[in-house]
Amino acid sequence: MKNWFVREDSDEKRIPEKLETNEKIFEGQWSKCPECGAMIHNDELKENLYVCPKCDYHFRINNKKRIETFLDPKSFKECNSNLLSSNPLDFSDASGSYVEKVKKARKKTGMNEAIVTGSGKINGMKIGFGVLDFSFLGGSMASVVGEKITRLIEKSIRMKMPVVIVSASGGARMHEGIFSLMQMAKTSAALALLGDAHLPFISIVTDPTTGGVTASFAMLGDVIIGEPKSLIGFAGPRVIEQTIKQKLPKGFQRSEFALEHGLIDMVVHRKDLKDTVYKLLKAFTA
Repeated sequence: MKNWFVREDSDEKRIPEKLETNEKIFEGQWSKCPECGAMIHNDELKENLYVCPKCDYHFRINNKKRIETFLDPKSFKECNSNLLSSNPLDFSDASGSYVEKVKKARKKTGMNEAIVTGSGKINGMKIGFGVLDFSFLGGSMASVVGEKITRLIEKSIRMKMPVVIVSASGGARMHEGIFSLMQMAKTSAALALLGDAHLPFISIVTDPTTGGVTASFAMLGDVIIGEPKSLIGFAGPRVIEQTIKQKLPKGFQRSEFALEHGLIDMVVHRKDLKDTVYKLLKAFTA
């Protein structure tokens, strides 16, 4: 049996400089809001934490921007950046091999995988922190993603740190078949150990969070927080409509709908996210 992942010799302790969003909306000096169509200068957008000042639309952001807007400045230290996806099933299709797809994603985003993990601080409190980036193959959970999450949790247990993970994912990465699906059980088991150690886990679900990520660690937080109007669910709305042959209600699977029906605990604006998580962790660790 082939290894689920491979390791590089070096382990960089920094966030790569070259990172892109899947929408490429931040190129140049101006960005167009996908919701209301307003043209916003990127300096204003950055100052507003990448939220449209006209309609409050929360732009999808990559892991670098997420770290900048959530953690204390220069407090993040990456770990396990040297783990790389292998190709356990020798998968390929008409568009090319899985190995080629991963190489393209790495070149496009400057990341080694769909998640960045490490430790950082919020308002001086040290936490274990992970960010899934949708621009890397849809933020899909491969065996390396599950391994990095598990190692993050294990390290947090050793260092007695709470864990915060920000999700943006299309689900399990089917190029790895059963190996990707196994990560659902693996990450869930690791979170059970975190609970046994009486350490909190805050799950932040952003647009979109679906599939195997929703069906595992993203919905196992002691508190689950959604950003406004984020798509949260398992199967997508179109798949559900085609299956049940019915029109879905307005706002179905958006974070506000999920809150109303008990799937998540809070919907929090991005500008309030850091302080809200800090207050929750203070309450858990008092």
